[in-house]
Amino acid sequence: MSCARKTNSGVIGDRPRVALTLGDVAGIGPEVIARVCADPELHRICRPVVFGNAQVLRRAAKLVGTDLTVIERDDAAEIPSDSECVLCVDPAGSVAAEVTPATVDARAGEAAYLYLKAAIQAVADNAVDALTTAPINKLALRRAGIPFPGHTELLADAFGVDQFAMLLYLPAGDDVRSPTGLAVAHATLHTAIANVPRLLTPGGILEKITLVDQFLTTLGCADRRIGVCALNPHAAEGGLFGDEEDRIIAPAVQMACDRGLRASGPIPSDTLLRHAVHGDFDGVVAMYHDQGHIALKLVAFERAVNVTLGLPIVRTSPSHGTAFDIAWQGKASPRGMFEAIRVAVQLAAVRRTATDVARTSVGPEDSLGRSPKSPRR
Repeated sequence: MSCARKTNSGVIGDRPRVALTLGDVAGIGPEVIARVCADPELHRICRPVVFGNAQVLRRAAKLVGTDLTVIERDDAAEIPSDSECVLCVDPAGSVAAEVTPATVDARAGEAAYLYLKAAIQAVADNAVDALTTAPINKLALRRAGIPFPGHTELLADAFGVDQFAMLLYLPAGDDVRSPTGLAVAHATLHTAIANVPRLLTPGGILEKITLVDQFLTTLGCADRRIGVCALNPHAAEGGLFGDEEDRIIAPAVQMACDRGLRASGPIPSDTLLRHAVHGDFDGVVAMYHDQGHIALKLVAFERAVNVTLGLPIVRTSPSHGTAFDIAWQGKASPRGMFEAIRVAVQLAAVRRTATDVARTSVGPEDSLGRSPKSPRR
């Protein structure tokens, strides 16, 4: 079957092109991508192209009962626009097809890394407009010799950015009352909890507050209320349970306020996140990974979207992991992946508008003639 271009009812004009990485092929990534790529609603809002192994994707499509046809290409130059077929670019070769499902395998880690690198380059080259990544297994990545603990750190290194953040975004809905949704950034990333206190600095927390404020501005939030979590129980109860609140977090909040940002804190995280979900805050800065993740995943696990802040490209992912416990059983829900793609489309549209405005005034390149997207090679 060839990918015939069709005019679907309700199709949004000039749909963004979205790169989807297959992630770790031993996990649920191939299944959820096969499901979303066979969904006509996805093709109504964007034109997807998969970076991964075509044989694995075909196997996943058969497993979940779709009639998706996978078309292999060397690049993303021409992207089909059809729910019956999807373009697949494989920079890793056939090695991923040999990986046993639901196992930690260095070959899967290496393939996931190569898929991501190729997709990054495609976004940087303007072959696609946004990037949505399926989950990777961090141990498989490490066994493959890839020196990054996760997508966020790898992407920041690829683009040479020093100010970045991992953010979970819950779009507006019945489960979150802020009209622009709830954005929760993290002051630290993938690290042991024992390392968190020494990694926190006033400047680092201020950076995350600023990035959240910028993200909310992108969403059109005019009154950006940002709450900053305490690290210790009860915000240390006047120093009884630690001094990080007085020594590190409060100075960061004060610096943010001095810059005109509407920041509050430190506030005990159990209290703050409850109030944030109920609409009293638009953004939150959590001090460590689970402090922010647990709350949003409890509220709406399948709707929470991971967004990397500070990059010159749009990157999103579902909030779930590789889920080896259910991988390759046809059980995985595609909703998280669909939500991640939908948010990527939203952000790409905003960025495209901003870029068009910038080009009319200063041109697409900076004074050094560099494309703002160029990654390290």
